[in-house]
Amino acid sequence: MKWYRWPQPWWLGLVFLFTILFGLLTLKEGGPVLFFDGPARRAAGHYVPFVLWFNFIAGFGYVIAGVGLWMQKCWALWLIIMIATATALTFAALEGHIYVGGAYESRTLFAMGLRTLVLTAVSVIAWRQLLPREA
Repeated sequence: MKWYRWPQPWWLGLVFLFTILFGLLTLKEGGPVLFFDGPARRAAGHYVPFVLWFNFIAGFGYVIAGVGLWMQKCWALWLIIMIATATALTFAALEGHIYVGGAYESRTLFAMGLRTLVLTAVSVIAWRQLLPREA
């Protein structure tokens, strides 16, 4: 596949900047719950560990993909698609966890839905804007 580089519209840069900021916020919010036994962990309530770990690790991916998309790198498009797909699968696993009676916070359910929606939207936007068009 050829990769073409052309000036991106201003709003596309904002989408990719948002992806980077979303990743940094994910790291900022998840890190204290995972690594420190303090107020953040207590405030998290019945967090689901596999969801929290996935989101924390994926936060690094959001930042890397956002920078790569900003630079219009082909690998970044595939990275954000993989992260969006993995997020949807983790969301499905969370729903399975809830179905079998596992403890959870309702805000986790909302957050995973939002993450899935945002990452899918970024993936679709990147796909439509950055892949070359056939003449």
